[in-house]
Amino acid sequence: MVMEAASTAQGPQASTSSDDIATHRSDVLEFVVSETKLRSLVAWARLESSRHRGGDQPMDSLLMKLRCEDGDGISGARGALDGRAGIGASRGVLRMAKEALHLVVSLGTFIVLDKYLKNAFSDHNIRFPSALFGMFFLFLLLSTLSFINSGAANKVEVFFSPANLFIQRWLPLFYVPSLVVAPLAVKGIPAIEGAKIGAILVGGWMGTLLVAGYTTVQVRKLVNTELLPVDPVPKAAPFTSTERFSWIFVMLLSFGIAVRYPTALGPVAVTAAPFLLAATVVGYLMGTSLPEKATNVFHPVLAIVLSAELGAYALGIATGKGFEATLGEYLTKSTGSPGAGDILNGFLGPVILSFAFSMYRQRKIVKRHATEIITAVVVSSAFSLYSTAAVGRFLGLLPSLRTAIIPHCVTVALALPIASLLEGNNPSVTAAVVVTTGLIGANFAEIVMNKFGLKDPIARGMATASSAHGLGTAALARNEPEALPYCAIAYALTGIISTVLCTLPPVRTSLIMIAGVA
Repeated sequence: MVMEAASTAQGPQASTSSDDIATHRSDVLEFVVSETKLRSLVAWARLESSRHRGGDQPMDSLLMKLRCEDGDGISGARGALDGRAGIGASRGVLRMAKEALHLVVSLGTFIVLDKYLKNAFSDHNIRFPSALFGMFFLFLLLSTLSFINSGAANKVEVFFSPANLFIQRWLPLFYVPSLVVAPLAVKGIPAIEGAKIGAILVGGWMGTLLVAGYTTVQVRKLVNTELLPVDPVPKAAPFTSTERFSWIFVMLLSFGIAVRYPTALGPVAVTAAPFLLAATVVGYLMGTSLPEKATNVFHPVLAIVLSAELGAYALGIATGKGFEATLGEYLTKSTGSPGAGDILNGFLGPVILSFAFSMYRQRKIVKRHATEIITAVVVSSAFSLYSTAAVGRFLGLLPSLRTAIIPHCVTVALALPIASLLEGNNPSVTAAVVVTTGLIGANFAEIVMNKFGLKDPIARGMATASSAHGLGTAALARNEPEALPYCAIAYALTGIISTVLCTLPPVRTSLIMIAGVA
């Protein structure tokens, strides 16, 4: 009885153990099969990858071996991976389309806002730069939204992020049109006047750099604000070989069309615009592919100008119109027949609007070091404007050139409006002196600051950007990334404060009087 009871008690348990063993064996078998198929999938994927790189025989042998071991494993794996690849490709195309649409909408919003403000200011005879007003408006909007609802401010920033990255990536292109046509503007300037301008630029750059640097150092000693780590400045994606070859193809194709069918798109300047624009872009892409040491001397801006002018020369020879006539079609300043330079100049307003987001991202730094930053920028901006006007008059520079070179330490996007406010009517000279000043700073700023003992990162960043704007900023950022946020702030604020100063009637009148062109 006891034995039977024991046997009865163990019966269900023994049966359950058998079922568990059977289930376990099934799981193990399924795992083994899955593992085999996984190995097959991996082997096939490696094979396909190897074939794309040139392939080799051992991988083919491995595939045959796996086929023998696993029958349909490879075909099933291939089908699954092909299906996933198809879905992935479709999703990739859809994502690219969405990103392109986002860029078009955000950049288009910048352009529409800039156009609206220009028309409104023109209709009401307001001389203050409309794009600068728009920048202040956007910055105030972002700051207000951040205070009320940070999520809303983030959404606005995310909406405009593709446009901001686009502008950052292609920024030098938007500065060069007036510089490209500079040979037409400076053709009648005597060599002695060019030498005077060179002396003013070198001396003015060094003076502004030292004033900005030492002002920052002295104010920092007074306020004694601790220097804290800052968030890195976002960088745009580098250019690819595909982009370079694509633009070269567009350049060659559009050259043939401009030569064979000079009025295919209407006016000659409009038909030539795609080729001259492509030649400008190719120069930038080639310039940015140079080694870093080479770009300190032969900056991408110079590569852009050289490429565009060579393009104009080639087109002038091919069409029989000559270099100067073709170069004149690069920047027509006509809405009816815009050239390549007019298209690029159309982005100067959006460039200024984008400064609002740069300032907003760095608002914590501005707030923490407001005393040093604002003081240094105001003092260095006033020094640069007034010293240039005074020295230009002292050296007897032609009156028509004195006001054109006054804003040489300001970025081109705002230097051109400043020169216009000061009755300067030679934008090509203004663009040329701005770029030249930037190149001087890019090559010599670190040497001068080391020589004069400027070691503080804030002082170095402020000094470089206040005296050499974007070109100097880019050069310093390569070796001293900790100074980049302060460069970015000074780069924007120097142009903004200089412009605001020149819109004030007493300042504008005094500058014109000191320059001796009243």
